Amino acid sequence: MDQIDYVIEQAQKLLSIDSPTGYTKHVITYLKEQYEAMGYETVVTNKGGLLVDLGGEDCSRGILLETHADTLGGMVSEILPEGTLKISPLGGLNASNCETENCRVITRFDGEYEGTFQMQNASVHVNGEFSKTERSFDTMEVRLDEKVFSEEDVRALGIMEGDIVCMNPRTCYTKAGFLKSRFLDDKLSVAIALGVARFLHDEKVTLPRKTWQHITVYEEVGHGGAASVPEGVTEALSVDMGCVGKGLKCSEYQVSICAKDSVGPYSYDMVTKLVRLAKEHQIDFAVDVYPHYGSDVDVTLGAGHDVMHGLIGAGVYASHGYERVHRDGIEAAYELLKAYVLSGK
Repeated sequence: MDQIDYVIEQAQKLLSIDSPTGYTKHVITYLKEQYEAMGYETVVTNKGGLLVDLGGEDCSRGILLETHADTLGGMVSEILPEGTLKISPLGGLNASNCETENCRVITRFDGEYEGTFQMQNASVHVNGEFSKTERSFDTMEVRLDEKVFSEEDVRALGIMEGDIVCMNPRTCYTKAGFLKSRFLDDKLSVAIALGVARFLHDEKVTLPRKTWQHITVYEEVGHGGAASVPEGVTEALSVDMGCVGKGLKCSEYQVSICAKDSVGPYSYDMVTKLVRLAKEHQIDFAVDVYPHYGSDVDVTLGAGHDVMHGLIGAGVYASHGYERVHRDGIEAAYELLKAYVLSGK
């Protein structure tokens, strides 16, 4: 299996493991097993993330690669009298983007239950205001696939406030080479980083600079990259979703190099290095300014760590919705990340 096929396979496996912010232990367990099977040393942080030692020689100029395994999701906030559930979003989940989505409610002690997230009074033949109603977490609900007619019926199943609600990712890989799914942000990048680790292992490469990967688990709520920066790290690179949309140059067939997001500019020298590497290795890329975006490395700097910072990612369309990327974009991001860790500069 070539490296890009491996990345796509791993992305699909990761996408099949529910991991909304706050409920990430299963995906971290899976990733820990994958890295340790290749001989890498790992540490699960107190926050629940995974720190992976990829090796390397120069410990005084260490590199930290930051990806995140947490995704958008929901939490049960209220059990309504008729036996449906109101939810509160985890991260930037958009209610209208999830209309009619199948979902799973994860109870603390009594297993999982299936349901659908949709409008209250969702029958078009009954609700004359269906098209006019604003989609929000106040007008939408989880309707359980159980015979429940009251709050008491729901509580008897073991469902309670604070339970996690996971949206179906609906992952598929098409004949034309498109990977479509919810939560490509950022499980695709985790798979890309895993692919680079596999390359280093298979080719028995010793990196010129000490390199770690930090798979964070609270990026979607803004503090994933705030801690667990190893001693000696001088550069931190976030590998996250590359934005595709009106006003931006990046496509689903490229790797995006972010020069600035809504927090501020990325390190000028880091951006320059990444552009130079892309040109030297003939990698298809675009440089963009993201209007509504923040990354793990923004948080790393905000927490006071003295590092240069950068951000790259495969071009993903329809961010925080039903997302799409092409194999070419995955390969471009993989090749740029590989070139970066091998460069030694």
